[in-house]
Amino acid sequence: MATTAPAETAAMRRAIELAARGLGHTSPNPVVGCVVLDAQGRTAGEGWHQRAGGPHAEVHALRAAGERARGGTAVVTLEPCNHTGRTGPCAQALLDAGIARVVYAVADPTPDATGGAATLAAAGVEVAGGLLAKEAAAGNEAWLTAARHRRPFVLWKYAATLDGRIAAADGTSRWISSPESRADVHRLRAEADAVIVGSGTARADDPQLGARIAGLADAEVTQPLRVVIDSSASAVKPGARVLDGTAPTLIAVGDHTDATHLQGLAPLVRLPRAAGGVGLDIPALLTALYERDVRSVLLEGGPTLAGAFVAARAVDKVVGYLAPVLLGAGPTALGDAGITTLAQALRLEITDTARFGPDLRVTAVPARNDLPDLPDLPEEN
Repeated sequence: MATTAPAETAAMRRAIELAARGLGHTSPNPVVGCVVLDAQGRTAGEGWHQRAGGPHAEVHALRAAGERARGGTAVVTLEPCNHTGRTGPCAQALLDAGIARVVYAVADPTPDATGGAATLAAAGVEVAGGLLAKEAAAGNEAWLTAARHRRPFVLWKYAATLDGRIAAADGTSRWISSPESRADVHRLRAEADAVIVGSGTARADDPQLGARIAGLADAEVTQPLRVVIDSSASAVKPGARVLDGTAPTLIAVGDHTDATHLQGLAPLVRLPRAAGGVGLDIPALLTALYERDVRSVLLEGGPTLAGAFVAARAVDKVVGYLAPVLLGAGPTALGDAGITTLAQALRLEITDTARFGPDLRVTAVPARNDLPDLPDLPEEN
């Protein structure tokens, strides 16, 4: 790989920032940012992928750069695509614009879009990959996980007291977390393709599960698919808030369950029971969601559902909001996850901590040795 100029590193950091603007709007496509530098290394144009079916980041940046792109460098967070879908191949757009060098962060793992780097190199463009790869991959973690495993990325979110309780002994739970924490949860909802709860949460809380962002009108916020896992088809009733029409809803029921009373309320997906005979098969649910173009899931269910996802090793990230409150009794955040000894524990690595009002938000991911094998990302050049 050719030596990376400081201007290219700065441009890649900017491209990663731009890519984040697409979160919640581009699925099932990735979020991508691009900065075009002119032949003297000065910023000539910027762009990001704004919505699925719309122009890709490179096209937006090239349009902004105009003739200044000729002989310049395109710095992009993901390898330029090499196929024609709803839009044309970005590799060809870069060639048509006269770009002389392309620097990208992460190689495209999808078989239909990969190969852009090779196409550019074959046409005489200087190509370099791997710049700030880990940072760019982190911003695209949901799409990359879905692309590699053909299932949605799963983020489990919970709010608990400092002693790990999600409700008091009498069942009351509003509000353990602060308004600031709850606002952050709405951001997570707006960035996810789907939000999932189980029958216990549906019965106890009658949740609406929509996303509301301060300062934005409802029409400006992308709403997630609302998924209720209702094995026995007994938790969702006519008039439930999750059926209010503000966002699409999907009800998952057992494949041998009588759900005729739910016809017309919301679309249904029928799933087999889990291997242990309790609850529904989580991998089958994730496959069904992937086939519906869901690439990221926010799991907001109670301890039973969370335990089922952990038991299936289907949790990719955990976000816990810890409130400075003690209860001493009441349900805990995680139910039975099939872990009977410390040696079986799912070990996590904390990747971030932040304050939200009086609460502490802790973000963690499964330790590397608890993850399925993934291709190693190149180190920053």
